[in-house]
Amino acid sequence: MGPGAVSAAGFDELIHQSTRLSIVALLAAADWVDFAFLRDELGLSESALSKQLSTLEAAGYLVIERPVSNHRRRVRAKLTPEGASAFQGHVRALRAIVGAEA
Repeated sequence: MGPGAVSAAGFDELIHQSTRLSIVALLAAADWVDFAFLRDELGLSESALSKQLSTLEAAGYLVIERPVSNHRRRVRAKLTPEGASAFQGHVRALRAIVGAEA
Protein backbone atom coordinates (compact mmCIF):
# COMPACT_ATOMS: atom_id res chain seq x y z
CA MET A 1 0.00 0.00 0.00
CA GLY A 2 1.52 3.36 -1.04
CA PRO A 3 1.51 6.70 0.75
CA GLY A 4 -2.01 7.99 1.30
CA ALA A 5 -3.41 4.50 0.95
CA VAL A 6 -6.32 3.64 3.20
CA SER A 7 -6.78 0.09 4.44
CA ALA A 8 -10.20 -1.42 5.02
CA ALA A 9 -9.79 -0.57 8.71
CA GLY A 10 -9.25 3.11 7.86
CA PHE A 11 -5.50 3.34 8.62
CA ASP A 12 -4.20 6.18 6.44
CA GLU A 13 -0.48 6.20 5.63
CA LEU A 14 -0.52 9.87 4.58
CA ILE A 15 -2.08 11.09 7.82
CA HIS A 16 -0.08 8.73 10.03
CA GLN A 17 3.18 10.69 9.70
CA SER A 18 3.41 12.45 13.08
CA THR A 19 3.52 16.05 11.84
CA ARG A 20 0.62 15.56 9.44
CA LEU A 21 -1.35 13.72 12.12
CA SER A 22 -0.85 16.68 14.47
CA ILE A 23 -1.92 19.15 11.77
CA VAL A 24 -5.05 17.19 10.88
CA ALA A 25 -5.95 16.75 14.57
CA LEU A 26 -5.72 20.51 15.12
CA LEU A 27 -7.79 21.20 12.01
CA ALA A 28 -10.39 18.62 13.04
CA ALA A 29 -11.02 20.60 16.22
CA ALA A 30 -11.80 23.88 14.45
CA ASP A 31 -13.30 25.42 11.34
CA TRP A 32 -10.44 27.48 9.90
CA VAL A 33 -7.00 27.54 11.53
CA ASP A 34 -4.43 30.27 10.92
CA PHE A 35 -1.00 29.31 9.59
CA ALA A 36 0.72 31.18 12.44
CA PHE A 37 -1.26 29.23 15.05
CA LEU A 38 -0.34 25.91 13.44
CA ARG A 39 3.32 26.95 13.15
CA ASP A 40 3.53 28.04 16.78
CA GLU A 41 1.46 25.19 18.23
CA LEU A 42 3.52 22.54 16.42
CA GLY A 43 6.88 24.29 16.73
CA LEU A 44 7.56 24.01 13.00
CA SER A 45 9.43 26.32 10.67
CA GLU A 46 7.30 28.09 8.08
CA SER A 47 8.87 26.06 5.28
CA ALA A 48 8.29 22.73 7.05
CA LEU A 49 4.66 23.60 7.76
CA SER A 50 4.11 24.82 4.19
CA LYS A 51 5.45 21.53 2.82
CA GLN A 52 3.15 19.46 5.04
CA LEU A 53 0.11 21.62 4.24
CA SER A 54 0.86 21.31 0.52
CA THR A 55 1.05 17.52 0.82
CA LEU A 56 -2.31 17.38 2.59
CA GLU A 57 -3.85 19.85 0.13
CA ALA A 58 -2.63 17.79 -2.86
CA ALA A 59 -4.30 14.72 -1.34
CA GLY A 60 -7.58 16.67 -1.06
CA TYR A 61 -7.55 16.54 2.74
CA LEU A 62 -7.52 20.30 3.29
CA VAL A 63 -8.02 23.60 1.56
CA ILE A 64 -5.79 26.61 1.99
CA GLU A 65 -7.18 30.11 1.78
CA ARG A 66 -5.16 33.33 1.55
CA PRO A 67 -7.52 36.19 2.44
CA VAL A 68 -6.26 39.76 2.68
CA SER A 69 -7.00 41.40 6.02
CA ASN A 70 -5.88 44.93 6.91
CA HIS A 71 -3.68 44.98 3.80
CA ARG A 72 -1.88 41.84 5.00
CA ARG A 73 -2.19 38.42 3.46
CA ARG A 74 -3.17 35.74 5.92
CA VAL A 75 -2.97 32.02 5.34
CA ARG A 76 -5.40 29.62 6.90
CA ALA A 77 -6.39 26.01 6.41
CA LYS A 78 -9.52 23.92 6.80
CA LEU A 79 -10.17 20.19 6.55
CA THR A 80 -12.27 19.07 3.61
CA PRO A 81 -15.04 16.52 4.19
CA GLU A 82 -12.64 13.93 2.71
CA GLY A 83 -9.92 14.97 5.14
CA ALA A 84 -12.28 14.81 8.11
CA SER A 85 -13.48 11.38 7.03
CA ALA A 86 -9.90 10.12 6.54
CA PHE A 87 -8.92 11.43 9.98
CA GLN A 88 -11.93 9.82 11.67
CA GLY A 89 -11.19 6.51 9.93
CA HIS A 90 -7.54 6.71 10.93
CA VAL A 91 -8.42 7.38 14.56
CA ARG A 92 -10.81 4.38 14.53
CA ALA A 93 -8.03 2.21 13.08
CA LEU A 94 -5.55 3.37 15.74
CA ARG A 95 -8.10 2.65 18.48
CA ALA A 96 -8.64 -0.84 17.05
CA ILE A 97 -4.89 -1.47 17.08
CA VAL A 98 -4.55 -0.24 20.66
CA GLY A 99 -7.63 -2.21 21.72
CA ALA A 100 -6.24 -5.37 20.11
CA GLU A 101 -3.04 -5.03 22.12
CA ALA A 102 -4.74 -4.30 25.45
